[in-house]
Amino acid sequence: MSIYLPIAEVSVNIYLLLGLGGIVGFLSGMFGVGGGFLMTPLLMMIGIPPAVAVATEANQIVASSVSGALAQYRRGNVDVKMGLILLAGGIVGSVIGVQIVKILREIGQVDLVIKLTYVTMLSIIGSMMFIESVNAIRKSRKAGKKAGPVRKPGSHNWVHGLPFRMRFPRSKLYISIIPPIGVGILVGLLAAIMGVGGGFIMVPAMIYLLRMPTGVVVGTSLFQIGFVTILTTILNAVQNQTVDVVLALILMSSAVIGAQLGARVGSRLPGEQLRVLLALMVLAMCVKLAWGLVATPEELFSFAGGGE
Repeated sequence: MSIYLPIAEVSVNIYLLLGLGGIVGFLSGMFGVGGGFLMTPLLMMIGIPPAVAVATEANQIVASSVSGALAQYRRGNVDVKMGLILLAGGIVGSVIGVQIVKILREIGQVDLVIKLTYVTMLSIIGSMMFIESVNAIRKSRKAGKKAGPVRKPGSHNWVHGLPFRMRFPRSKLYISIIPPIGVGILVGLLAAIMGVGGGFIMVPAMIYLLRMPTGVVVGTSLFQIGFVTILTTILNAVQNQTVDVVLALILMSSAVIGAQLGARVGSRLPGEQLRVLLALMVLAMCVKLAWGLVATPEELFSFAGGGE
């Protein structure tokens, strides 16, 4: 059964959309990511215009991330204090990112920039996560014991030498608020430009840069993602008019259920295995998008408009 999407101006099978929403919601709860790095390219692949896919997916992420965050909070896996610091940076990044999208639409380059940004970010992050996680698993197996965390909470690096330090009891950290704010700004930019929650950036940054325990990272990531995507959705709807409410509601309805199931499954897997699986998905989507940029299109001519 097909349904017409008024803002996207296309007809799509409603069961396909429900299935995509459920799968992405499951991944959100399992890995602590918004899932936009998978959903936004998938929406573009089924014919949704990139600008609409980006803005609408940010809306859908609200449902899956909030649902997943609540599930993680009940398990005690959310550092609210750290989440608020990340959120402060995310608000700044979101405002800047929405303005960048507006400018790109006016000059007619938004589609290309979105795809190039996806390929670049996914290739870098996916490769780094995969290599590090595989090395960690190999070392633990050679030692003849179960894989442990790559670092211990409270271990020191250059981050601990920065000013404006604050204690985060839940994460057992005493660090500067400058790195979390910087991570938040980057995630806010990605939410606006790529239609993602930014979890595939924030999760590794929280683990390797901020040295947070893996269990707390998932819930805290979802906490911050929920609020940032709410702001991004509102800004895109008001300034760019690219949020398709019908599409967002369909995706939300199944994403909420999927997030709850994903949170249960994710809590049973070791942190290293979760990172390997996430890295493989990131790299797979990167390859698909990169191929779409270099492959010869079926239609050699197309019409595209930049602004209104």
